[in-house]
Amino acid sequence: MAPFLHNFLLFFCSLSLLILTSSATKSQTQVPIRPNKLVLKVQKDRATNLHVAQIHKRTPLVQFPFVIDLTGRFLSVNCENQYTSSTYKAPDCHSSQCARANSHTCRTCSSSKTRPGCHTNACGLLTTNPVTQQSALGELAEDVLKIPSTQGSSPGPMVTHPQFLFACAPSNILQKGLPKNVQGVAGLGHSPISLPYQLASHFGFPPKFAVCLTSSPGKNGAVFFGEGPYFMKPGIDVSRQLTYAPLTIGQQGEYYISVQSIKINNAMLPSIPKSGFGGAMISTTTPYTTLQTPIFRALNQLFMNQLRGVPHVKPVAPFGACFDANRIPTSKVGPTVPTIDLVLDNKKNIMWRIFGANAMIQPRPGVMCLAFVDGGMRPKAPIVIGTQQLEDNLLQFDLMNSRLGFSSSLLFRRTNCANFNFGTSSTSTDP
Repeated sequence: MAPFLHNFLLFFCSLSLLILTSSATKSQTQVPIRPNKLVLKVQKDRATNLHVAQIHKRTPLVQFPFVIDLTGRFLSVNCENQYTSSTYKAPDCHSSQCARANSHTCRTCSSSKTRPGCHTNACGLLTTNPVTQQSALGELAEDVLKIPSTQGSSPGPMVTHPQFLFACAPSNILQKGLPKNVQGVAGLGHSPISLPYQLASHFGFPPKFAVCLTSSPGKNGAVFFGEGPYFMKPGIDVSRQLTYAPLTIGQQGEYYISVQSIKINNAMLPSIPKSGFGGAMISTTTPYTTLQTPIFRALNQLFMNQLRGVPHVKPVAPFGACFDANRIPTSKVGPTVPTIDLVLDNKKNIMWRIFGANAMIQPRPGVMCLAFVDGGMRPKAPIVIGTQQLEDNLLQFDLMNSRLGFSSSLLFRRTNCANFNFGTSSTSTDP
């Protein structure tokens, strides 16, 4: 009996271990990754100065470039350009998906053959080209979206949003003014189906995202979804030491901060209303900060007065104040010129300081210009802060607490937005 019992016990223990191992493996494969932070790779396009994110969609999975747009309400996709996916769906009109997208329009495609972007009784969404402002009715759709997770220092495993909502836009509105080969616009605006809100809702982290745009074409900037830290080489957490200001939302989901005054070398810009300039809109599709004509003229004049000893040269359109570049030395924060302060709160001394790298542009050899342009008498906002002033600055949009965190130039901290480590991305995916 002893040998029999001994063999039985060995068999029983081996079987139990096999069952436990199998259960553990099965459990591991069934539990999806629940990251608290995601990251997109973003590059600056040389021809347009727009910033383009690489986004993975469809089944089978394909990577496509999308222009990032802080004012965009959702992901707009050119579905007429051979969109092929086994997981594409067009929610029926009046469905819960339509309600979430605030779609109150039913759309029927005139073509006899259904395809992505062309279905009967689909939800209609008004899609817009952020550069030309041309609009057209598109179709609400859903499909798989995958995005790299991160611990804040490098990309990790790809994670899946299986029913990501977006708009199929007519191809004719997603061509003019946008970089070649882009497949649409990635909306980061304040909307239930924008990237920040859908990703936060699906993965269960607070609606917060951060934009770090590089000034160097060919290098990678980053958009983070979720709370910091965000590390840039050599191991600097750029989410630390942020300054915070109230963030307000426009009627179309745009982001605004209040600018009470502007200073150059601590000299106040004249002719400022007592209430300040009002809302300054932040835009990733406006190349240079655009100012209402009186503000533009006053800023140019005060800047020229403060930049003493440097000869003025004939302005290069669309700029108004240009100088002999050979007479302007450089430093770690760019051309050595007077600093420009956007004063967001006089009482608390909250200022967004703009150094030479963000204030100046060299449109031709030997000429350096103040990188602000005239927006006319009736612009969308008195001040629209453009990408030249955003690059190599970290901007964190805390949508839960309605505040903007900003770093000013990261060059002062001996790093920049091209220093995120995208070189060790994992190719594994969650189940």
